Amino acid sequence: MSAERPILWTPSKDRIEGSRMAEFMRWIEMTRGLTFDSYNDLWDWSVSDLDAFWSSIWGFFDIPASQGCGTMLAERRMPGAVWCPEGRMNFAQAMLRPAKTRPEAEAVVVRSETFGDSRLSWTELSAQVASVAARFRAMGLGQGDRVVAILPNTETALIACLATASIGAIWSLCAPDMGHVAILDRFRQIEPKLIVAQDGYVHAGKMIDRRDVLATILDGLPTLEQRVLVPVVGDVPAGAVAWADLTGDAAAPEFAQVPFDHPLWIVYSSGTTGNPKPIVHGHGGIILEGCKQSLHQDLRAGDRFCWLTSSGWIMWNAQFTALGQGATLALFDAAPNHPDMMALWRFAADERITYLGVGAAYVTVCIKAGIRPRDTLDLSALKSMGTTGSPLTSDGYDWIYDAVDREIWLAPISGGTDLAGAFVCGNPMLPVRAGEMQCRALGNAVRSFDDSGNELIGEVGELVCTEPLPSMPLYFWGDDDGSRLHESYFDTYPGIWRHGDWIEITPEGGSVIFGRSDATINRRGLRLGSSEIYQAVEGLEEVLDSLVIDLEFLGRESFMPLFVVLAPGLTLDEALTEKINGAIRTSVSARFVPNEIVQIPEVPRTLSGKKLEVPVKKLLLGADPESVVNRDSMANPDSFDTFIAYAAARS
Repeated sequence: MSAERPILWTPSKDRIEGSRMAEFMRWIEMTRGLTFDSYNDLWDWSVSDLDAFWSSIWGFFDIPASQGCGTMLAERRMPGAVWCPEGRMNFAQAMLRPAKTRPEAEAVVVRSETFGDSRLSWTELSAQVASVAARFRAMGLGQGDRVVAILPNTETALIACLATASIGAIWSLCAPDMGHVAILDRFRQIEPKLIVAQDGYVHAGKMIDRRDVLATILDGLPTLEQRVLVPVVGDVPAGAVAWADLTGDAAAPEFAQVPFDHPLWIVYSSGTTGNPKPIVHGHGGIILEGCKQSLHQDLRAGDRFCWLTSSGWIMWNAQFTALGQGATLALFDAAPNHPDMMALWRFAADERITYLGVGAAYVTVCIKAGIRPRDTLDLSALKSMGTTGSPLTSDGYDWIYDAVDREIWLAPISGGTDLAGAFVCGNPMLPVRAGEMQCRALGNAVRSFDDSGNELIGEVGELVCTEPLPSMPLYFWGDDDGSRLHESYFDTYPGIWRHGDWIEITPEGGSVIFGRSDATINRRGLRLGSSEIYQAVEGLEEVLDSLVIDLEFLGRESFMPLFVVLAPGLTLDEALTEKINGAIRTSVSARFVPNEIVQIPEVPRTLSGKKLEVPVKKLLLGADPESVVNRDSMANPDSFDTFIAYAAARS
């Protein structure tokens, strides 16, 4: 199928030879005597000789550690792989190492609607982390204690996370726009000792007062012993400490040397059904994954990196990949559509961003808005772009190359919160094809499996990982017997990670993600990812958003409704219905013309912007509305009422 996807970008010889991936390959040849004829040969080695590959990542990046690994992979199994049992290190120390070589360079720049613009040098960032860590210790915080935060994507969250890690305490973060039920569902599970929270924020020009919500959250966390507040709307209440009082002390940096698998942070599944899974990652695994990922993103000291992300999305954590390489981290804490859709692009131009990452849904909105950043802004510094969150359609690729820069390296990635990394991603040494991710990530034994566990090439199957990764979850917090972890990833193919996405691996080693495998459409034996229908339907100017659900159940012929959000002032009539059906016939297949098209006001989405395909499917198959979705994990909870009414009418 890949031959049908046109090449949109080919790297120059200078780009190839100057890339960090090429530098790594030269280092492998020099230190190990290994040469590779192609990237696929390098990838094959990286997933077959795991010990040698990950030891090479450690050596190439000269990871700081008070005690080296010795044996990199002591026990090769899933789940339960044992990595680097002798190693001692600290994540914060690794992230702040550039302060020694680039002390006066900019480490962090921030554009915030709430606080305005700010900047920190590496010296200033390191000093504030040391000050906060010293105050945390004075408050009684120690190794293994949990620090939780409700903060936006500003330097405060960055500093608090690094201070927590430097002590060996465990970090967990929620975005301030999350509901109190969703936050409590997460934080109650891990029994935090200290919280850092902001009492309000400005979004799209409007002040959002969160004091009442914050009070409810604090009341619901009885294990809290210390409260640190970032005041925006009100004063610091009695019994709390102002954040500003923690950052100005002169303190020497101290980094607790912890084991490779010492817990670093706790992140959460989307929580669309049931209690969110508290996923624990370790210091060493995240350091290694971040270093490896920097090869795929071609990041180095002097780059200026920005990813448009909420603090509640795993891409917030992924920003440390750039920071640890000495790049300047540019944080955008503002509405990207205020005062217009050019807001983020102006920030990229102003700050001379070299690498910009966004969610694929943001690209779709830019297309709908008709903007062309290259026509009015100087984006000459911008050399690379990434996208994730959902599959980027070929229309999205076309828009970036047409409206942003014809010479940009576009490298979409797909991975997940679960491993705090990417399974498939970019490589600056390879061409970019429309709608396709360039390669499987080094060290990630990604395959496409059919239902019987047979590997597929050039066909759509389950995304699996057949070998352990150092950044895979250590465990789920409170999952003492490991049963919940096993059920989440290993119950379909024993000993093999099943991620829950449909993927096609091309003969050339590229890949295409087709959406969640449990939301896949199966029409008379032909499987299709929902993203292909979305591309066809949302390519029409009349359709702003859509959701498709396949209600195949217990062998009965499927019933597939398509729900559409139309442009303002439009009503679904016979002519528009036929136009939508025609787009599907033309772009996908007549086999996938829906049984019914229904106009709706909004598509229900998670806080990170993903469509709630699976919960809606379960609802329409007869499940209890209260059991299929946690509304506090939704960006637009009222949108679900439309589907409850639809389900009732169908039944």
